[in-house]
Amino acid sequence: MFQDPTQGANALTRQPTPLPESSYETGRHLLLGSLTFVQTTIKLLHKLNYTEPNDWSRPLPTGRPNEVMAILTKKVKIS
Repeated sequence: MFQDPTQGANALTRQPTPLPESSYETGRHLLLGSLTFVQTTIKLLHKLNYTEPNDWSRPLPTGRPNEVMAILTKKVKIS
């Protein structure tokens, strides 16, 4: 009635072949400016379907007056 799933032709399962790591490259984007500029640019890049807003770091102070920075690390498939 019950069959051992590790036996017979039905036991063949295909594992997805992972893409070679060399077909992807990682890069970083850095936004510097006022908080309003950084937030507006992140929203625009989301609207253009480039990245999700939550993929960016939280705005960090740079030490300069009225300036913050946000960092995005993005993995891109290279054709």
